[in-house]
Amino acid sequence: MSEGQAVDDDRWARWPEPWVGTDADMRTVVGAIPREVKDGFRYDEIPWHRFSHFYGPGEEIPVRLAALASGDAEAAGQAVRQLWDHLHHQGSTIAVGALAVPFLLRIAATGSSGLRAETLRLVAEIAWCQHFGDGRREGLLKVAEDPEDAEGTTMCPVDWTIQAARTAITADLHLLFPLLPNPDPEVRSATAFVLATATGEIPRISSALHSRLAVEDDPAVRVSLILAIAQLAREDQDEHAPAWARALWSDAAQPLETRVGAALAWLCLVDDPVPDELRTLLTDPCTDQLSELFQQAPWFPQSTTTAADCAAASTKCSRRMFPGTVLDGPPPGGRRTITLEPPTVSRPWRALRPAPGSKRVGDG
Repeated sequence: MSEGQAVDDDRWARWPEPWVGTDADMRTVVGAIPREVKDGFRYDEIPWHRFSHFYGPGEEIPVRLAALASGDAEAAGQAVRQLWDHLHHQGSTIAVGALAVPFLLRIAATGSSGLRAETLRLVAEIAWCQHFGDGRREGLLKVAEDPEDAEGTTMCPVDWTIQAARTAITADLHLLFPLLPNPDPEVRSATAFVLATATGEIPRISSALHSRLAVEDDPAVRVSLILAIAQLAREDQDEHAPAWARALWSDAAQPLETRVGAALAWLCLVDDPVPDELRTLLTDPCTDQLSELFQQAPWFPQSTTTAADCAAASTKCSRRMFPGTVLDGPPPGGRRTITLEPPTVSRPWRALRPAPGSKRVGDG
């Protein structure tokens, strides 16, 4: 074995520690971007060439971003679809996506209003772990990725990319708060979705979300605000959040979608057994009407488009949220329960820690 091979093997054996703080650590790379570079859309000062996207070289990303920010509606629409494919293919996050986050946020704040919600949802998905419709109590609001998972091209831990994206979002909260009262309910929901991934200023963000919830009149947006508040509370280990969620779902004077959204939030915040009162709420036949409404919340991918699709997905959510309860089977009279989880998606291949002496594709 050559000396170079031995050094390389040792580096891989200690993965990912040798990458910390280097130009292979996306947290360091994104954190080093000056605000004036982001505000000025100075794409040429970003090291796109070092990171590929899912279908090609990273240098293509600023081209797509420029098209998205252009006044050409057709070009912008095509660009946002390409960016979804390039940066979040099949639910996976890739390192170069974190580099795009600061620019996507600025485009969402100033660009085409028709693509604002879709752009914001892409930002949030880059800052999330692969959830693949995980409707379990411990999975639905999870943000961080398994630290052992790495990208197959850069070998950068995926969670480092997620951390970098979340830090970039936190640095640009000033762009997001003005979007909470946006006239478009999809933008309001998507903004809550993005804010829920932030890593700092949690009390300020939570306060803004609570304030918006107090005046929000759109049912789907209310659900999104509740889940965003719960997600931040879960990440911040807020001990007061479960009581808030329980008070909300226990209040019969609240709209049904608010109660069900709060029930879902409460279930994700605690490990307590499901109370009879909650089981009664979620098996009430009136909840059946909420299936399509919940698909409008960005926590639930919009892949179930028909009533039949929504009904089929509802059973799976019940089984995961309430294993071993009456919700594990069809409710009395054959009524359907609420849709809270999208269909299961098969997990694509992801690179894990390489064995010592192994090589990545493209290594000499």
